[in-house]
Amino acid sequence: MWQRIQTIFLLILALCMSLSLFLPTWEETKGAESVTLNALELEHSRQGKEVASKSVFYIAVLAAIAAGLALFSITRYTNRLLQIKLGALNSLLMAGVLGLIMLFSNQGESIIPGQQGKYLLGTYLPMAAMICNLFANRFIRRDENLVRSADRLR
Repeated sequence: MWQRIQTIFLLILALCMSLSLFLPTWEETKGAESVTLNALELEHSRQGKEVASKSVFYIAVLAAIAAGLALFSITRYTNRLLQIKLGALNSLLMAGVLGLIMLFSNQGESIIPGQQGKYLLGTYLPMAAMICNLFANRFIRRDENLVRSADRLR
């Protein structure tokens, strides 16, 4: 199980999605006013004091499920077809995380008009996780094709 390259990619995926829970994903500042988005809340603050806060825990839930699903997929190394299906489901979850980040960052853009926000590391980690998922699925499919070709030779 641990000697397979897809296991490494799935571990990196789980690490990226876990880290995205704790790192800020987007921020916008204008003078003393700032808007920050992380996996749990969209916070508007003025001069260091919180003005408004909106719960966006959906991002955290999807990211945690994606990380858990990657770790679960590692333990299913004997059933490669199930691993491929779990990888496809995980891609959908990570796309949902990115979609929610874009949605809530657009809502944050409207709080401070005329100012452009910037995406931070918490946004790029799910993108890196999607790339790792793509590579893991590719190597899982390659293993499955290798086993099927060996079965044909018997």
